[in-house]
Amino acid sequence: MVAARGRSSTRAVGVLRKRGHAGAMNLPEAGVSTIADLDWAASAPRRRLPSDHVLTATMQWESEGRSGVTGTGRRARGRGDPRPALSSRTVPPITELVRIEPVHLERLERQGVFTTGLLLEVTETPTRRQYLADQVDASTNDVLTWRDEAQMLNLAGFGSTDHRLLMQAGFEGLRDILAVDLPTFRAAVVRAAGELQLEAPSDLTLQGWWEQAQTLAEA
Repeated sequence: MVAARGRSSTRAVGVLRKRGHAGAMNLPEAGVSTIADLDWAASAPRRRLPSDHVLTATMQWESEGRSGVTGTGRRARGRGDPRPALSSRTVPPITELVRIEPVHLERLERQGVFTTGLLLEVTETPTRRQYLADQVDASTNDVLTWRDEAQMLNLAGFGSTDHRLLMQAGFEGLRDILAVDLPTFRAAVVRAAGELQLEAPSDLTLQGWWEQAQTLAEA
């Protein structure tokens, strides 16, 4: 039985690599012991490996804010998780980042980091940030800047037009939102909407973004 599971894991590694997946492939320790677990592993880049790497899927993946059971019968993150849910849309690709040099963007893609959700995962701890910085020949301050903008891009219901709007209002990332109170944030975004001749987000949406930023800062 053990030998059979080992052969299945080896086959799983081969399939994932053919699909273009990068990252640590210690699949047995990650809970992937059969080919049947493959789709679950490929669609769950937030799955942590014991080696402090993540299984980085090349596909875009949907947020884990909803509870439920995956196709292989594994339960997704439940409603009791204190972390705010990501947007219900597909996680933004890293190409939406504007505060990153093209050379670093290309190197991130070579590392298998194709979405801002994956970027947030691989920069979650100081150790991971240093590791990623070394891999793409950047500074840890660079990595923190990318993470800051990625956190803003993953606010609930946040889209590319909203990104443009908040940049116009002077909010380049989560830290800029945290630096002001809610009335100041709301006024700046409404003013920027007028300058760009765009419809401003509703007060409820703006309040939600501001409050989520506070929650993320406390996490």
